[in-house]
Amino acid sequence: MPVTEPIRIVIIEDEASIRRFLRAGLPTGEVDWHEAENAAEGVRLVAQKNPHVVLLDLGLPDRDGLEVLRELREWTDVPVIILTARGQERDKVAALDGGADDYVTKPFSLGELMARVRVAVRHGSRMESIVDPIFRSDGLTIDFSARQVWVDGSEVRLTPTEYRLLALLAQHAGKVVTHRQLLKEVWGPGFEDSTHTLRVHMGSIRQKVDPDPTRPRFIRTETGVGYRLMVG
Repeated sequence: MPVTEPIRIVIIEDEASIRRFLRAGLPTGEVDWHEAENAAEGVRLVAQKNPHVVLLDLGLPDRDGLEVLRELREWTDVPVIILTARGQERDKVAALDGGADDYVTKPFSLGELMARVRVAVRHGSRMESIVDPIFRSDGLTIDFSARQVWVDGSEVRLTPTEYRLLALLAQHAGKVVTHRQLLKEVWGPGFEDSTHTLRVHMGSIRQKVDPDPTRPRFIRTETGVGYRLMVG
């Protein structure tokens, strides 16, 4: 990032007082600032603004911040700094394991926060690698920011678990994703051997997006290994 380019920040924070405090104290000309007071608006802003850093509160009115973090990690590697009143170690570990780059507890100093933002930008060459939040391949379209799926222009209704499985396959389109990886990423550690559960959900996804298993259009079974989302 050129030195003269402002740091583009999206903050997802429901406390207006925190947003006002940050907005008033930010270095003039150093920051391009965008605010959201809930999760839905915040995810849209991240997709629209392609920020260098996201500041994310965990206690949002419409969704838990950890859920938002997991959703963002489905389609972007933008550095995320958690900004929250939750100071217990288990909350910090959960956020960092979920893909956060840093964790700042309230109350905090503006100087410390901006220092952490600059570190995240310097260490985050990843910020230039945000992926297109729209995946398209041979009639299959996935909008990661809206969590919507279409096949040949018609919207497909998936359950949250079905969507997460399909999104994970799309992140690795053209490559085999193993049973173990799918189970661990979607259900969590400890479920890596629940292959029957995975087969049931994949069967349901196929009925909705790929109904002829003898002539798979999108999802190919790699027998004994996993699944592959084919690139058309």
